[in-house]
Formats: sequence, structure tokens, C-alpha cells
Amino acid sequence: MTLTVDVDYLVVGAGAMGMAFTDALIEHADVRVALVDRRHAVSGHWLEAYPFVRLHQASAFYGVGSTLLGGGQLQQRGPEKGLQERATQAEICAYYARTLDRMVASGKVEFFPNSEYAGDRTVVSRISGKRFAVPERCRIVDAHYLAPSIPAEKPAPFDVAADARVLPVNSLARLEDAPGQYVVAGSGKTATDACIWLLSRGVDPDAICWVRPREPWMMNRAVVQPDPAVFTGMAADTMQAGAASVSLEDLFLRLEDAGIMLRIDRTVLPTMAKAPTLAAWELDELRTLENVVRRGHLVSVGRGKLTFGDGSVAVADDAVVVHCAADGLKYPPLVPVWRPDGITLQAIRAGFPCFGAALVGYVEATRRDDDEKNRLCPPTGYGNSMADWARMNVRGTQAVLSFMAEPDIKEWASRVAINPARIPPEHPGSAALDDARERLAQHLRPGLARLSELSGAQA
Repeated sequence: MTLTVDVDYLVVGAGAMGMAFTDALIEHADVRVALVDRRHAVSGHWLEAYPFVRLHQASAFYGVGSTLLGGGQLQQRGPEKGLQERATQAEICAYYARTLDRMVASGKVEFFPNSEYAGDRTVVSRISGKRFAVPERCRIVDAHYLAPSIPAEKPAPFDVAADARVLPVNSLARLEDAPGQYVVAGSGKTATDACIWLLSRGVDPDAICWVRPREPWMMNRAVVQPDPAVFTGMAADTMQAGAASVSLEDLFLRLEDAGIMLRIDRTVLPTMAKAPTLAAWELDELRTLENVVRRGHLVSVGRGKLTFGDGSVAVADDAVVVHCAADGLKYPPLVPVWRPDGITLQAIRAGFPCFGAALVGYVEATRRDDDEKNRLCPPTGYGNSMADWARMNVRGTQAVLSFMAEPDIKEWASRVAINPARIPPEHPGSAALDDARERLAQHLRPGLARLSELSGAQA
């Protein structure tokens, strides 16, 4: 028997984007929402993340629009003293649990954990097998379109011999005996976290072999901060570098000179530009690792041997290979957010999915015409290559120019901490902010035009 749940929206996925959308929607519209997730609770992939993970960005940029994650405080000690706090896995999961409690208490949201959307407006419990349906008027919201893959839930993308020891990064913190060597496989944030965690536990840098299939560009965390002068200055520097660039390589080198982009090895020009943030102290730690293998993706792992497409590399017989090679960010085709068959949540402004999802929720609550909504919220995608990163910034900036031209959106966005570019109405202003705004105004148009040429994006 299939029951009907009387709701206006069915949100499939209770991770960061699903929660941000739902929060903004119910704050600005009198609607009822069924929130569905295959996991046992809200928080999405954070429920399965490795125990030593932290947000790579400031906590203030993450979560839902109505409630600040953390206290909005600067770190008072440690190597990131003076930078905004970054939440741990436990803090993020607790924050989302409290957010869900408020949503349910409002009477507007009902949560269905351990459940899958089966299509045809039907949801099935993975525990009881019971089914429920939503009415025809209900809009289906796909909050899973960009859901990341993580090592805990995805096998290593290489063959593993029976006598080899390969562990997902989640298991690293639970090791009970030290191997002769650690092999960290992956180029992104998870791999850098694993390397830094091992070093923090006293592992000798010479005992770590880092398999980096691609060399990554990363962003300097010090310039991606919720201080209007700092963030606006970073945007101005980006557009100024873009306007002067003669190639994508030249663009990133100029961004490096401006203190925006970082690379681990200054003798190698990176090609990967997913560009998570990295702190200067982390960069220093990573540069102590000299055993770096750059032979593309691993094909297979055997006892004492790593095999690549062009040959093999010897490692210790008892080496532990740490799987950090899940693809993480997703790059499906960009589609209109609003279509007749539903809403597909995607990044809107460059690099901040929580704000994009909240913006879509606000626009859904305050506009009626889907064509107008799509005009205000064009999707941007994520960075991967240097061209992708430049294209993401072109599209994201164009989206910002579109939705910030709407007075009500501008006013709402100025109050939402997860908007990285917000300047609160009560902000006292400063000479640094005035300078950053003037430089951004000066370089925005020529910077966008040149980035569009370099990346193949439409200006």
C-alpha cells in the first residue's frame, strides 16, 4: 500500500545543498516539504567523512542561510591565528541536526531518513520497505545532482592484489600498527589532509610516498575570508590578473604572484584547478614531502609495488596505501535549475554551493515564473582544469551581476552569512574596502572579457 504525503516539495538529498534550499524556502514561503535521504540522518557525506576532516573554508560560508555555523569567530591560537574558524566533522553534523529540529518544529518539514526516491513521485524506505507518494502539484527537488563521491563509500579506482594493504582514508586514524611506509594516493584536499595528519602524528616525511596523478592549484585560505575588504580585494585581484593575462598559464601565475593561488611544487606547473583553500602552514608541511610520484593514475597495487600505465614503482613490502582517490566534486552537464519536471540544485556563484542552494530556495519562494528564475540563477559548475576554473568564475560573476540587480535579493544576500561577498548594512566601511571596490569596478569588465576568451565561456 502506498500512502500519499501532502507536501508542496519533495527534496531528495539532505546534505548541504538540500538543507540550504529547504531552509531558505520555508523561511520565505508558506509551504510543506518532505526531505528525503538515503542515510540515517541529515548532513550528507559529512556523516561518512574521515574523522580528522575540517571544512577547508571558513565556517561562516557553510550551512544554511538562517543560522550561522559556529560563532563567526577568528581563531585565537595555532597556525591559523587571525583566520576565521573552520568546523570539524562533529560540529557540522551537530549543526545540521539542530537545523533539522528547527525545521521539523516549524511544522513545514517532515524528514524521511533511510529512504530512496524511486521516481514517479514515490519514495521507498530502505528499512521498512514502506512506500509513500507525493501529489502531482508537488515539485521534485534534486539536491543530489552534485553529491560528492568519498573514499568511505567508493572503492579505490585501481586494482588491489590480495597481498596488498589498501585502506580508505577513514581507516587511517584507526591503525594499530605502524607500517614501514605510507603511500597516499590522490591529488586533492583529501590527500593533503591525509599527508598533514600523518605528519602531525610524527610520521617522518621520508616515510610518506605521495602519488599525485595531477599537480593541483589551491587557493590561499587567507584571502578567502568573510571580511568584506579581504574577499572583495581577492575578487579585484582576480579580475585584474585576468585582464592582463595572455594565457591560462599566465593567469594562474599572476594569481600566484597576487597571493591568491598556491602550488606545492613551484618547479611544476599544475593542471588541476579544483582549488580548495590551503593555509600557508599546510603548504610548508606538504613541501617537506619529497617522495612524490607523478606518473598519472594508479592502475594496480600489489605487495611492494605500484603499477602505472608506463611501468611500476617499488614501495615497502608492508606499505599502507591510503585511498584518497574518490572523484569528490562532480561535473555533470549544466542544466537549467528550473525545468517542468522539477528543480535541479547546482552551484550558482563560483565555488560556494550552500549559498547557491539557498539563493535558489529564496528565488523559488519569491518568484513565480520559471524562466525568470532561470535568468536570475544560471548554473556555473565547478572547477577542474584551469579552463574550467576560469569558466566557473565567468559564469559565477555573470550570475552575481544578474541576481544582485534585484533589490530584494540584494537585501536578502546582505544578511546571509553564507554569501561570501556580502557587505552587511551595518558594516562600518574602511579605506581598504573602498580601495578594493574601486579596483573591482575598474577591472571587472575587462577581466571578465579576457577570462571568457581564455576559457571559451560566453561573455
